[in-house]
Amino acid sequence: MASSSSSQAQANAAPSLPLQRGIVKMVLSGCAIIVRGQPRGGPPPERQINLSNIRAGALARRAAQNQPDTKDTPDEPWAWPAREFLRKKMIGKEVCFTVENKTPQGREYGMVYLGKDTSGENIAESLVSEGLATVRREGIRGNNPDQVRLCDLEDQAKGAKKGIWSDGSGSHSIRDLKYTIENPRHFVDSLHQKPVNAIIEHVRDGSVVRALLLPDYYLVTVMLSGVKCPTFKREPDGTETPESFAAEAKFFTESRLLQRDVQIILESCPNQVILGTILHPNGNITELLLKEGFARCVDWSMAVYTQGGEKLRAAERSAKERKVRIWKDYVAPTANLDQKDKQFVAKVMQIVNADAIVVKLNSGEHKTIHLSSIRPPRIEGESNQQEKNKDKDKRFRPLYDIPYMFEAREFLRKKLIGKKVNVTVDYIRAATTGADLGTGTGPSFPERTCSTVTIGGINIAEALVSKGLATVIRYRQDDDQRSSHYDELLAAEARAIKNGKGLHSKKEVPIHRVADISGETQKAKQFLPFLQRAGRSEAVVEYVFSGSRLKLYMPKETCLITFLLAGIECPRGSRNTPGGVQEAEPFSDEATLFTKELVLQREVEVEVESMDKAGNFIGWLHIDGVNLSVALVEHALSKVHFTAERSSYYKTLLSAEDSARQKKEKIWANYEEQPTEEVVQMTEEKERIANYKPVYVTEITDELHMYVQDVGTGTQLEKLMETMRSEIAAHPPVEGSYSPRRGDYCISKFADGEWYRARVEKVESPAKVHVFYIDYGNRETVPSTRLAALPPAFNIRTLPAQATEYAFAFIQVPQDEDARADVVDSVVRDIQNTQCLLNLEYMVGSCPHVTLQFSDSKDDVGLGLVKEGMVMVDVRKEKHLQKMITEYLNAQESAKSARLNIWRYGDFRADDADEFGYRR
Repeated sequence: MASSSSSQAQANAAPSLPLQRGIVKMVLSGCAIIVRGQPRGGPPPERQINLSNIRAGALARRAAQNQPDTKDTPDEPWAWPAREFLRKKMIGKEVCFTVENKTPQGREYGMVYLGKDTSGENIAESLVSEGLATVRREGIRGNNPDQVRLCDLEDQAKGAKKGIWSDGSGSHSIRDLKYTIENPRHFVDSLHQKPVNAIIEHVRDGSVVRALLLPDYYLVTVMLSGVKCPTFKREPDGTETPESFAAEAKFFTESRLLQRDVQIILESCPNQVILGTILHPNGNITELLLKEGFARCVDWSMAVYTQGGEKLRAAERSAKERKVRIWKDYVAPTANLDQKDKQFVAKVMQIVNADAIVVKLNSGEHKTIHLSSIRPPRIEGESNQQEKNKDKDKRFRPLYDIPYMFEAREFLRKKLIGKKVNVTVDYIRAATTGADLGTGTGPSFPERTCSTVTIGGINIAEALVSKGLATVIRYRQDDDQRSSHYDELLAAEARAIKNGKGLHSKKEVPIHRVADISGETQKAKQFLPFLQRAGRSEAVVEYVFSGSRLKLYMPKETCLITFLLAGIECPRGSRNTPGGVQEAEPFSDEATLFTKELVLQREVEVEVESMDKAGNFIGWLHIDGVNLSVALVEHALSKVHFTAERSSYYKTLLSAEDSARQKKEKIWANYEEQPTEEVVQMTEEKERIANYKPVYVTEITDELHMYVQDVGTGTQLEKLMETMRSEIAAHPPVEGSYSPRRGDYCISKFADGEWYRARVEKVESPAKVHVFYIDYGNRETVPSTRLAALPPAFNIRTLPAQATEYAFAFIQVPQDEDARADVVDSVVRDIQNTQCLLNLEYMVGSCPHVTLQFSDSKDDVGLGLVKEGMVMVDVRKEKHLQKMITEYLNAQESAKSARLNIWRYGDFRADDADEFGYRR
């Protein structure tokens, strides 16, 4: 460092030369640097400054590529340490300098100081004192104190044998520089994506650099994984034309990385191009470039990015939203949508295709949603099309004839149908026609709402792709209409290909031979006896023609049938007749919609009773314990047909029709009952019958239904259980020998280790079998190894199922899950596993509604819930129940006055009703 006397001499000499300032951009060698100014609206000007009066060794140079006679030149001794000394000291730092001499060729020589004035460190003196440069003594003038100072420092370095003046040739200071890598891919793989120390030697553009890998001195070109910056196009005459923001992007990278110590993760080497991520202590340059709008994400290299592709997408999204730099004219695909239209929750009503679903919005509107960026299974190529058309008599059915289309549809159906999903709209694809496509003819497509659909945090499109049941669409790089989770889709497809899943499997494609016997009278006659003997059969509702006419897929029989609901007369829709179009009957559309929402694409059970002349099967359809015929009658969308008289469901149908008729809604809106005098007298005289019987409450469901056992038959059940368990203990079943089927009665080992009678409700897999304990009313999912065949001596003929399902009379069960859970918890605490008194009040559908009393106090359980403000009263119109209804309504008013629970706001407002899920 300079002494105080030399500093004074420098201060005296400084005014003779103008002092200039800049920031060190690059160190060219031990005696030359490039300084730049401050950026103002773009990259700043630069100039090279050579240090006066000293000489440092020349760095290695590669032979010119277009001159085969030239050779690579190595480092001169101590050239590299001198460069590194200056680089570590000066890069990115502010310096001041004076220009003492300028050659005719424009080379500038001067003195450089760290800091804003000449009191800072003199760089030339520091180099000489460390023995990293020599003094040009041939130009020394005795009256120049700066030059004299340099000579003194050089003499001191010689005496101390520093650097150049140390013993030996200095060969250890020469790098073994490697300009090429023999096998780049093997080289990258051998590093196992571990960070490598490096120095950035050159920045070609914002996303491509030349790096010196340490400690082995490999000089390699690295392209940033996952992004691309605007570049410089080389013209035929050799000049370079920058794309918009190319110069700014290059300066952004240069100002942060050039000649900095960094770490590089080498991630891949496709086509001899090394892809990597550069990590600096101040951040990841890839993310910074995206965030500032200097780069865009690139799909082909995003797949190898190891630091989290979602971070890059988020950074790009931030730049787009702020419309900075390359995104200054950006318009988001969903810019014209309100927030409520961009993200919403909806219920899945139908699976249209392997990439399209129909959902029901909160408004009640049905909307078709396409899954973003995926393509469903399809037949490729003309040969397949010709094969498809070979048999002209066979109708092409995409669902069964396109490989994996059925599997894709079934995956979506089982996962989504009837469930609530989260929908995020990614883009709206405009309607297209053949003319739009430039062909003048060809297929036309309506406008499509393309979205990401999730359920339980699972991206459905990603799940489809990962199972090989769909493929990912490839886009042009500038096409922004794509999934917001596009990278995850690509990764899922890569996994599916690697594992040979679905469409990517080399195995033979699955074939679905499904017989369509709809309207085929002769075939239907052959199937009829079999379906009649089968009792309840499993089916999937494929299509709803009207409220009572459906198309079913029978999985066990692998056939399609047309099914007519028995026992009812449903309003007919419009249809073509020889005399013209016959108008639809009132409420036919409502009946069709009701049936669709309840059963379309759901798994159901059917009982076939007969068939008509056209080959359509007639019978009863059940879904989750609901008889569809009864449900239509109950909701005033159908009438009971006289053919129901011979059915076991006749009384239930009549009860449902009577209830619907009294409400005077829909098809009964204009109904006027004309009772006889005798009937009127009987109705007036009829009173509520209170005939309470003792029961034991075994289970309370989440819907506030209860299962009870008749106390009178409790001894029989205990005796049956004891005998059955003794026999099982004497002859234990072989584990795994029982194959459960839906609807079977069996025995199941409960958590207490004891065996109980049960019915199989659903079989997802051998590890997941849903069973219902018929004597207690609870449900459980168990592996098939915990199930066994029910011994014939203990079947339901010996002793009927002891758990009977009831619902509370006179109260409304809240639809809101939290509010309902509070009510259920209260009831469970009060009456589960206790003896109570039960009285039948009325029927709703096939479920009896009852009042329940505590056996000791005789207090009404349902009335207590009303008094506590936990439920609302369900007002009935039957005259003989009005006394009971009045008592319940008085209790409700008391709860209102006390502002208990749901009445905490005083009057029960409309928004409170929505909150707790009650009818208004």
